[in-house]
Amino acid sequence: MTHKKTLSGNVLNMAVIISALGYFVDIYDLLLFGIVRRPSLIALGYTDDKELLDLGAYLLNWQMGGMLVGGILWGILGDKRGRLSVLFGSIILYSVANILNGTVQSLEMYAFYRFIAGVGLAGELGAGITLVAEVMTKEQRGYGTTIVAAFGIFGAVAGGLVAKLFDWRMAYYIGGGLGLALLVLRVSAYESGMFDQLKKDNIVRGNFFSLFTNRRRFSRYLNGILIGIPIWFVIGILITFGPEYAQAMNIGIDPATGKTMVTGGNSIMYHYAGASLGALLCGLLSQALRNRKRALLYFLLADTACIFIYISLHDVSVPVFYLFTFFFGIANGYWSVFMTVASEQFGTNIRATVTTTTPNFVRGAVVPMTALFLWVKGEEGNIFTAAIVVGAFVLLLAFLALWSTKETYGKDLDYLEEA
Repeated sequence: MTHKKTLSGNVLNMAVIISALGYFVDIYDLLLFGIVRRPSLIALGYTDDKELLDLGAYLLNWQMGGMLVGGILWGILGDKRGRLSVLFGSIILYSVANILNGTVQSLEMYAFYRFIAGVGLAGELGAGITLVAEVMTKEQRGYGTTIVAAFGIFGAVAGGLVAKLFDWRMAYYIGGGLGLALLVLRVSAYESGMFDQLKKDNIVRGNFFSLFTNRRRFSRYLNGILIGIPIWFVIGILITFGPEYAQAMNIGIDPATGKTMVTGGNSIMYHYAGASLGALLCGLLSQALRNRKRALLYFLLADTACIFIYISLHDVSVPVFYLFTFFFGIANGYWSVFMTVASEQFGTNIRATVTTTTPNFVRGAVVPMTALFLWVKGEEGNIFTAAIVVGAFVLLLAFLALWSTKETYGKDLDYLEEA
């Protein structure tokens, strides 16, 4: 590519602001199910603890399956039609779907609407990160993507607060309404200059299958996915099912009911409050070190330690449990740098496809991870053993993938991926 366009050095340009707000609503809706999982299922008539765990995993798998489908769909559209087209289309779909989630009366409709919401939610982050990376200078884009991730993650905190103030149906309605309101702001967004030039040059764009036809390209793509999977092992299994772990570890047991006072909503809210700080710290660390890989390594090591501490918190108080989930969130908050590295690994003609599908394959990995977790746990098995087995496996893959990933700090993104 020979196109040159003035890139922004302003870390609070319109692309960053809009992407950050969009990711805020995205995370609110994405994590809302985990927050209202138990009360919503109880309202539908399911009360047994094992049933709540198994049905929660079932519905989460439907949501993540939708994100796998949506990740491919929106990624290809992002390279073929533009980054802004995806930002508009995805937010409309997931906003409407989440409003419909507030109307469900059966498990089957709940699963269907979580799938549709998952499809919609899949496009927001990848398109936003791609847009920010392409409109900012190579020295400053790490700050831009960090702001998007750090602010956006607060959407989970907002979801937790809303769920405290309103019932689960209203929480879904509010999330959908926030998304539709954001469309007004999207009118002021502008397309990436790199993509605009690419359209003029009539280059083949968004060829998803090209990621699998070249061994080195596929290796880059797979490594990017594997680095991020521990994040969603922690969120999808350890934090989402925080009440079940707290119950098994004798944390905050109410003498009257014999049930833990730890809630999924609080676990997710405190964890994501920490993750927002972690995203900021990891991004700033990568800029200070001028090295993305070293920042990721430090956070992966911290994440590993926190996983083993988490499943050892027997008999602690509820405040201590929540405090640790906050610190766990900091260690697990390397999402901003992980996404930046994924975006920087590939050329403009396939960058949106990679940046959108990568986080959704990571999120979608919750499906096989949950299946493996339940298989290891067995009918009456030990959730701690299952967590250690699955956690050790995904962490090993992440460290190996990081070791073989090329450093991307300061890389010029104005280039094409060869066929």
